[in-house]
Amino acid sequence: MVRNAVMKDAKVIQQLVNSYAKNGEMLPLSINEIYENILKYFVYEENGKIFGCCALFPSWEDLAEIRSLAVLQDKHKRGIGKILVEQCINRAKELGVSKVFALTYKVDFFRKLGFKIINKEKLPKKIWSDCLKCSKFPDCDEIAVIKEI
Repeated sequence: MVRNAVMKDAKVIQQLVNSYAKNGEMLPLSINEIYENILKYFVYEENGKIFGCCALFPSWEDLAEIRSLAVLQDKHKRGIGKILVEQCINRAKELGVSKVFALTYKVDFFRKLGFKIINKEKLPKKIWSDCLKCSKFPDCDEIAVIKEI
């Protein structure tokens, strides 16, 4: 089941995200960053164990970013990532946001969910604040995807 994250989930979220960050697939997160933004996170849980997480970060009046989508490696291909993204999209609708985007290396995954590739330069400059801490900045090789909702 998907639920809103709570403070006690922060360390598991950090472990999930940072397991991908070690391979350069995501930006690493400090525990403080997660605690400060815990209200933006969802977790997928079965029998008391968290298998995945995802967050929705509003960026602009009509735009929000899906971030930190991470699923345990041995739980891939079970629809957990899709469920988490759909939860973020539902939350975006509740907030009155009309578009959600992500920066990703998993383009095919997002395309299956109705996202389209866009030029990163079309996104507001505000979104690049987190990119400044990335070792790949300014030569980011992630692909921007967006979905109108």
